[in-house]
Amino acid sequence: MTATEPILAVDDLGVHFSTESGDVHAVQGVSLAVAPGETLALVGESGSGKSTVALAAMGLLSGNATVTGSAVVDGRQVVGAPEPELRRLRGRTVSMVFQEPATALDPLTRVGAQIAEVIRNHRQVSAAAAATEAVDLLRRVGIPAPEERAKAFPFQLSGGQRQRVVIAMAIANEPALLIADEPTTALDVTVQAEILELLRALAVDTGTGVLLVTHNMGVVADFADRVAVMLQGSIVETGGVEDVLLRPQHEYTERLLAAVPRLQTAASVADGSADARPAIVDRPTSADDADGRPGTPPVVDLRDVSVTFGRGARAVHALRGIDVTVHAGETVGLVGESGSGKSTAARVALGLVRPTAGSVRLFGSDLRRTRGRDRLALRSGIGVVLQDPVASLDPRMSVGECIAEPLAIHRRRTSAADRRRRVDEVLDAVRLPRTLATRAPRELSGGQRQRVSLARALVLDPRLLVADEPTSALDVSVQEAVLEVLTDLQADLGFACLFVSHDLAVVQQFAERVVVMRAGAVEEQGPTGSTLLHPTTDYTRRLLAAVPVPDPVVQRQRRTERLASLAAVTP
Repeated sequence: MTATEPILAVDDLGVHFSTESGDVHAVQGVSLAVAPGETLALVGESGSGKSTVALAAMGLLSGNATVTGSAVVDGRQVVGAPEPELRRLRGRTVSMVFQEPATALDPLTRVGAQIAEVIRNHRQVSAAAAATEAVDLLRRVGIPAPEERAKAFPFQLSGGQRQRVVIAMAIANEPALLIADEPTTALDVTVQAEILELLRALAVDTGTGVLLVTHNMGVVADFADRVAVMLQGSIVETGGVEDVLLRPQHEYTERLLAAVPRLQTAASVADGSADARPAIVDRPTSADDADGRPGTPPVVDLRDVSVTFGRGARAVHALRGIDVTVHAGETVGLVGESGSGKSTAARVALGLVRPTAGSVRLFGSDLRRTRGRDRLALRSGIGVVLQDPVASLDPRMSVGECIAEPLAIHRRRTSAADRRRRVDEVLDAVRLPRTLATRAPRELSGGQRQRVSLARALVLDPRLLVADEPTSALDVSVQEAVLEVLTDLQADLGFACLFVSHDLAVVQQFAERVVVMRAGAVEEQGPTGSTLLHPTTDYTRRLLAAVPVPDPVVQRQRRTERLASLAAVTP
């Protein structure tokens, strides 16, 4: 780095919010700096103040926030700056990748037009040139068929694809500072690796400084130069990435690192470097158990299911003849790249998407032939945790009302007192304080909102839980606690769980069986222990090789090997 002045300098930053339940001191005395071309990772548990610091650096805090201290971007003070000056700064000098793409994108505007708008707001280019550059940006962030996807609306893309669109918008004008708030949360491991390479190249080629807000220690090890650890609004430890991740000094940092799930591979087991912690569940290892639990009827049974959206040349084949079963008390993990059909398969199981071909049985009933009250009764036995908690929680309701809503729909005779009691029980189960029941979803952190979604899914004591990326927004310690809660509840209630995730380490730790999907088809499936330790297809092996590990030294070696492998197969 040739420049001596930091692109971002935060000094004694304090932020508190005025709410109906009193003042909340979110950030206290935070000081940090990011140099040009450097990546500083800001890590900590959900609610520790990471995102608040990032938003303060952009001047994007809500109107009920009071900010003290200083935040200087490229020599210009952000705290107290007038809005016109901040608008000139944002998008050109500093850009941000937001945690939740559903709220960052306009649902009524095509994604190509949204990217082009960002370009034209800060550069004098024609509409045609901006549209061409938007397509190129979609290609750079790994969107397939970018010319076609540029014409799509956000709801027509998968969660991972929407996140890549947000990243394309953030890097469109090659900003001097990029603030990335959980930029890879919704991405599968292969695309995550590609995005990190893209951001790394941006930092090297243009000298862009990066403030990375994340709970993924593997991403920190893969991408960051320095790390700052936050706890309850303050920084408790900072230093080089190897010092903090390999030689932590603070007890809290040690606890965070101890909670990180580590993917076991055949190589790590052979050389003794595999994580010694036991899995959360005892997974079957026999090939005879590949179809679940023989002799028991499946809770969910998808047979030769195909789904096609649209017609003619533009038809999208989302599923291609898949077979998936889930039995009572069993957890089946659906893994694969973004757009592979994982979420579509889950929606078919829920009866939200009608298959083009094949059969779907839920609790022994054929969903095609079930109507009216019978179909409603079937759905009352299902709990759902969606990938995006902002989209799944009604902002007009309190947290308690959001959680109790399924009771109001499916158990109308439940008294108000019993509803409140049940809400308190599930808040306890997902490790949230009962006092949050009176607050609005917007007053919670991303991880807290995801736990509210989980509480809502569990409030009816479901026979089937469909979890679509349920831990993607959770920090590692809360993720570990939530998975333990899910396991305990599953043991008590015996519900089946269809677990959709791109986090292979979590799937390995939590699921008994795994189904690997690719381009709408099942690539391979079987017991988690054997399938992820000894995969039979090159595709699964590539997925496993792309998973980052929370060790900077090992991760550098893995990245070098992965890039060499990709170069060897690229013509």
